[in-house]
Amino acid sequence: MPENSNITILALVGSLRAASINRQIAELAAAVAPDGVTVTVFEGLGELPFYNEEIDPAVTDGIAQAPAPVAALRAAAAGADAALVVTPEYNGSIPAVVKNAIDWLSRPFGGGALKGKPLAVIGGAMGRYGGVWAHEETRKSFGIAGARVVESIKLSVPFATLEGTAPADHAELSANVREAVGKLVAEVG
Repeated sequence: MPENSNITILALVGSLRAASINRQIAELAAAVAPDGVTVTVFEGLGELPFYNEEIDPAVTDGIAQAPAPVAALRAAAAGADAALVVTPEYNGSIPAVVKNAIDWLSRPFGGGALKGKPLAVIGGAMGRYGGVWAHEETRKSFGIAGARVVESIKLSVPFATLEGTAPADHAELSANVREAVGKLVAEVG
C-alpha cells in the first residue's frame, strides 16, 4: 500500500439527485477514506454538454475552446491520483451522465485525463443485483477510454438491503466502502 499522504480520489456520481443513495455512498467514501486520502465528489456532471467533437479542443487542435464544465471535469481528473465512479443502473445500463463523462474524459484519444490512473466502479440500484450490469459496462467503457480499471473492486448494493437505513449508518456498507477505497488507494503508484 502506498504512503497515504495527499492522495486524491475524484468521485463521479451517476445520479444527479442531491439526496440520491449513490451520492450518499460517494460521501460515505469521503468520510471513511484513510488518513491522507481525500475523496472529492465532482459536482458538475449535469452541466456537461453532450459530447460533440466540434466543441472539443482535444479533437479540433485547439480551434474550439472547451466548455467550462468540460474543462473543470478534465482538470479535476488530471489532478486526481485515482477515480471512484459511484453509479446506479438506469434501465439495465449506464446513466447518461456517466457515459457522457466517459466520452469527454476519453479525449484526446490515447491521452485522456484518466489515462493509466486506477479507477473503481461501485454503487447501488433498485434491482436485486444492485446495478451489476451498469457497473460492468462502466468498467468496460472507462477501460477502453484509458483508465486502469481495478476489476477486483466490486460493490453493487441492492437498495432493499439498506432497509431504509442511510448509507452512512449502515455498518456493513460502511465497511465495504472503506475496503473499496483502501483497495483503490493501494493501486495508486
